[in-house]
Amino acid sequence: MSSSYLTRRELLRRSVLGAAGLWLADGLAFRAWAAAATQAGPGAAAKAAAGGKAKSVIQVWLWGGPPHLDTFDPKPDAGNDYAGPLKAIDTNVPGIRICELLPLLAKQADKYVLVRGMTHGNNGHETAAYMTQTGRKAGERIIYPSAGAVVTYFKGSAEAGYKGQIPPYIVLTEAQGRFDEAGFLGSRYKPFATGGDPSQAKFMVEGIVAQGVTDQQQRDRREMLHSLDTLQRTLPGNPSLKALAKSEDQAYDMILGEGAKIFDLTTEKDDLRERYGRTKFGQSCLMARRLVEKGVPYITINNGGWDTHKDNFPAMRRKLPELDKGLATLIDDLSQRGLLDSTLICCYGEFGRTPKIDWGSPWNGGRGHYGKVFSVFLAGGGFKGGQIVGSSDAKGENVKDRPVYPQDLIGSMYTLLGIDTNASLPHPLGVEARVLPGASDAIGTAGLLKEIMLS
Repeated sequence: MSSSYLTRRELLRRSVLGAAGLWLADGLAFRAWAAAATQAGPGAAAKAAAGGKAKSVIQVWLWGGPPHLDTFDPKPDAGNDYAGPLKAIDTNVPGIRICELLPLLAKQADKYVLVRGMTHGNNGHETAAYMTQTGRKAGERIIYPSAGAVVTYFKGSAEAGYKGQIPPYIVLTEAQGRFDEAGFLGSRYKPFATGGDPSQAKFMVEGIVAQGVTDQQQRDRREMLHSLDTLQRTLPGNPSLKALAKSEDQAYDMILGEGAKIFDLTTEKDDLRERYGRTKFGQSCLMARRLVEKGVPYITINNGGWDTHKDNFPAMRRKLPELDKGLATLIDDLSQRGLLDSTLICCYGEFGRTPKIDWGSPWNGGRGHYGKVFSVFLAGGGFKGGQIVGSSDAKGENVKDRPVYPQDLIGSMYTLLGIDTNASLPHPLGVEARVLPGASDAIGTAGLLKEIMLS
């Protein structure tokens, strides 16, 4: 199977055939994590990640590249060919202005940071995604793990204190698919993509919980499958088979136990769900908050639709109100629950979009790929809100001051999580690899975002 999640039938079939070794085949994140969770975790990694203000990361991944001029870096004086029809509005922090379609976020500018000098200069989806997710140059011979996989390595083991019954790296809802998230760390550190749509009446993790089968029917099926598993009876006490049995128990917990309850949004109040927005994105933000409450170290909300070569402004009128409701409510909800200070929220895409608008046919007001300068939204976890880092020039075409490179952003996240940025990562061939690139391998040289990090 090439999917990042298990179909229900496949999950159960492999529960039976797992005794013959099929359960441990690569390719499915939950299966790999469940099997590995029965083994000793990376004790040295846990020691290298002691402390830190942040406990969890929510990455809001705006797949396709959001336009910085139409979101967090408006240029109202640049003229219609750059600013377009959308206006800039004031926020609750003097001097910070954002797009008029983000009024709820405008009321919370004291709680977030805008990085307006982000840059890497790459305009390809795959390569730019790799650079922004790993902090590494594209095209190197080593495929490095994403920040999510690195955080999982340091924070997702029992030794590091994670004792959850669900994988420590979750993607809501579709896999990102533009790069290998785990890199050389391997399948144990790939994210588990839930599938499904949490805006539906009852969100069911696609492939783990399916409609039309009751819990009792599921238990009956499990008993029947066990009755057919002769290998377990032939080799009682076998360590490998015991590990497989534990993996199966964890999988069934996702179907019938506490794990499944985490994904049931019907337990949330209707007014709160309305505040988040009854959209796939809004309800994914609500789900992310629930996962943070359960201690999941890394959650990605994969939100597509930002690749606006054509008709950029109609797309923004659809996308930005959804982003505004979901993200603003997530920040407020976490704050009200005392979780914002320990949760890093990072919202960005692989690049920005061209400052100059293409009004001609067939683009009709489109914006292309743009990696020279773009914006990143940060909140919580040890970042000081109400701040701006760096700036672009008058038309948003170049970094004017304080460039920020991917390794600066990711390194700052690691630091707030208590992860040693000089720590080693285990390469299967013994190649020396560290959490952050050395000076000779870095994309740029600006450094960590110390000016906005709480001491």
